[in-house]
Amino acid sequence: MSIFTRKMKMLTAVVMESDKDNVVKALLEKGIMEFVHIGSLPSDKMAKLAEHSSSVPKAVLTDMRVRVESLLKEGGIALPELSGDAIQSLPPLDMENYRRTLDKLSLSLQSVRDRQREINQDINALEEIIRYSTEKKNDYLDLRVGVTTHGSSDDLLKRLQQIGGVFLFSSKPYISLTLRRDSARVTEIMDKFGWTESTESEAQKSAMGEALGEAKAAVESGRNELEKLSNDVRDRVRNVSSDLLAIWSNVRVHELCEHIESYFSYTRNTTLFSGWVPAEYADDITSLISKVTGGRCIIEWTDADEMPREEVPVEMTSPKILKPFERMVNNYSTPEYGSINPTPFTAVAYLVMFALMFADLGQGFILLLVGLVGSWIYKKNPTKKDGIISRYLCSLLIFLGPASMVGGLLFGSCFGFELLPALWFPYEKVVAGDPVEGLVQDIYDILGITIKFGIVVIYLGLFLNWINLFRKKRYFELVFDKNGIVGGVMYALGIWFAWGFVASGYKTFPSAPFFAPVLITCLLLIVIKGPIGAVINARNGKKEGIGRIIIDTVMDFLVEVLEIFSGLLSNTLSFMRVAGLGIAHASLMSAFYQIADMPGNIVLQILIMLIGNVLVIVLEGLSAGIQSLRLNYYEFFTKYFTGHGMAFEPVGLKSKAVAD
Repeated sequence: MSIFTRKMKMLTAVVMESDKDNVVKALLEKGIMEFVHIGSLPSDKMAKLAEHSSSVPKAVLTDMRVRVESLLKEGGIALPELSGDAIQSLPPLDMENYRRTLDKLSLSLQSVRDRQREINQDINALEEIIRYSTEKKNDYLDLRVGVTTHGSSDDLLKRLQQIGGVFLFSSKPYISLTLRRDSARVTEIMDKFGWTESTESEAQKSAMGEALGEAKAAVESGRNELEKLSNDVRDRVRNVSSDLLAIWSNVRVHELCEHIESYFSYTRNTTLFSGWVPAEYADDITSLISKVTGGRCIIEWTDADEMPREEVPVEMTSPKILKPFERMVNNYSTPEYGSINPTPFTAVAYLVMFALMFADLGQGFILLLVGLVGSWIYKKNPTKKDGIISRYLCSLLIFLGPASMVGGLLFGSCFGFELLPALWFPYEKVVAGDPVEGLVQDIYDILGITIKFGIVVIYLGLFLNWINLFRKKRYFELVFDKNGIVGGVMYALGIWFAWGFVASGYKTFPSAPFFAPVLITCLLLIVIKGPIGAVINARNGKKEGIGRIIIDTVMDFLVEVLEIFSGLLSNTLSFMRVAGLGIAHASLMSAFYQIADMPGNIVLQILIMLIGNVLVIVLEGLSAGIQSLRLNYYEFFTKYFTGHGMAFEPVGLKSKAVAD
């Protein structure tokens, strides 16, 4: 794993038209190249190049693939992983035959799908009636009990069933229960059959219960029929699964090849293409292209340093085990090319924060167990949709559980009990105000720990920012920026000053011979930042007037000093939420156990403790996870993270999606 983003190189190659297909297949199988459109040639030469054309457009292939995937999903069949054999033995496309196969299957399923749609509509209408009745919203329902004076009851029933509702016509008086919004249509139909409301009070009283009972029975029957129909669809799809998988594999590979070729440009006899490749694979790609073309190629490599950073794709070389935290970083933004990979630092900071906020050996084990079981279920059912506990959350819980368990060992907490001696200090006792031995004796000591932890995190962010700026040769920002060396030194002065004031019992301010000279030097550097920046801009052709420079210097000075002191101060104090969540966790567990002692019944006590632990695990676990994420994003990332990068997306057999 590299501490920086992966080093990239750009390939520009020219091959013979006759070798194009072999090159495409070889690069697709390798799967380590992100293609870009040729843009480095002069405009007069670019005008002579022709774009790729195909007998089967990529959009048509994509539609065909999506159609096959929908059918496979109905059959509960997972998509296979493509291998190199799928490229080497790639048969030509037979789109007409594919369409006939899919049309034949779709036609055989059409009647089943129509029936499924009808049943779903009936179930939705009945469930709406049941819900209104359960919620005592009878004003939304239209109940009728009566008889007809002429016409056939079967004809009446058929017409009413088109509207939807519950109709009991097996014996008189008849019962009709529909939604109030359909009452006008119901009245119109019933009038044609001479509907007369019954005057029997007993029938009126029992009608609602009978109708609801029939509605619930119909819903249950409908669901059973839906399950049978779904099984029928699954069996029909599985009967032709081999054909569907063969179609999908062939179409998918051709689609990927078409995607690659869409980046190619052509002369009469040659093909030109370009793309980004991780630098360590440059020699492999050179050898591969030379091999499949028999040496009939021209290959040129361009270092990423010669290109604008914003045009270079970014890949973070994090170990697979840290993928949950890499996703956490990508959810914020893709880092700039050549900058520090935030993933390992995010993982450590996030887990430490969570362990401090949710420190419990037993509850951490529950989180770990949920993560392991959830991951196993999703692995056994790859087509299963994500539930409330998603795949990503399961993978994250596998880390958070052990982190919480470590915190529980440090503070001697297991399901809120002090079952083990604390390796650091007893958190629950300190929160409860019980006398303890050691350096940590009250809540203020806990708050102090989190503030010190915040200082470490903020300085780590500043240090990482200095490394990024140095690598980008942005020395001006490295020295003068609020997150640069000047800001770091002034932050250190502020910490020293505050530390001395607190150590004196909030009575006297600290004094030292170095304080004033260092502070004045930093302030002077902030003052001259504007004029030096103006000189640099003037050398780059961006001249500014003297008045504008003076105004900007004054305003920048005021804003910069304010941001350094108030911004870094608020960032530091923000880490007190780590202590706040930890104190809340201990207090909640203590409160639940006090409530459990009240009934004096062992069964009720166990029940209350179980409910309390479940609520704490769900609510406190969620709060700790969110606050850890917030502290990473807004207090840590803002010190060094430079986003707006482009994620590296090579095209290969394992590509999940292909975008034009």
